[in-house]
Amino acid sequence: MNQHHRLNSSRLVVLLQQWTREASERAAPPRPAAKPPDVAEQLSLWLGTVDAVQLSRALHAIENLPSQAATAQHPAMALNMTVLAGLVAKVRVDLEVQLATRPTAPKPLRARADNTPVELPDPRVDTDFATHAPRYLDLQKQMELRLQPLRAQLRQAIAQGAPRLRQVAALDAVMERMLAPREQRLWALLPAHLERRMAHRHRQHQHRLTTQGLTDEPARWRQAGGWLWAFERDMQALLAAELQTRMEPITGLLEAAQNDTTGQQE
Repeated sequence: MNQHHRLNSSRLVVLLQQWTREASERAAPPRPAAKPPDVAEQLSLWLGTVDAVQLSRALHAIENLPSQAATAQHPAMALNMTVLAGLVAKVRVDLEVQLATRPTAPKPLRARADNTPVELPDPRVDTDFATHAPRYLDLQKQMELRLQPLRAQLRQAIAQGAPRLRQVAALDAVMERMLAPREQRLWALLPAHLERRMAHRHRQHQHRLTTQGLTDEPARWRQAGGWLWAFERDMQALLAAELQTRMEPITGLLEAAQNDTTGQQE
């Protein structure tokens, strides 16, 4: 039940659904929400027949890990949850700060010694999504560079713990290997969603000008309430949602270790 709830209430899923709904409000009447499939059904869409066979074999091998560990006489090590939780928290905060850092304000094209008015960059340049896409792609890369090693490090740490945690670590390694190609394709689709969102914001802006008989003022686009200002907030929301989704396997490993440690203490 918890996995089902997490999968279907992901901030990323909710955000994209909201954007799609807002973009299609005028195009068609809203449809009743369909019942979301459960975790197993959604996972089956990601795995082919060969993948399913490989996963079945991996699960069978993982089930035997505790007895193998006991035979080999590998005692479980006590996990330092404070260190592990601190490591995860630091990477999360570092990335949140990096993702929330907004571009610097446009600088004048040239300075003048006589203090006459200085020409500013044309704000119309920022209406082209091509000026925003590189930033989003770079931030995606930064997330990948920080989170992949963190996941591997956390997995290696909990694999030194109790036999059930070794199973969790082994299962996570299998799932990462099998699902990574599909995940990469999905991450690559997010800039397209953002581009459509930008077009939606621009259409909203133009509709407002037309219905209220206003004159467009490009200098106000990036000010609070302007359509480029709103789009920048959309980008921040999408980045935050993507980070949360990318963090979920890491959070799951940490929670498994915390629950196991708590159970041992009790």
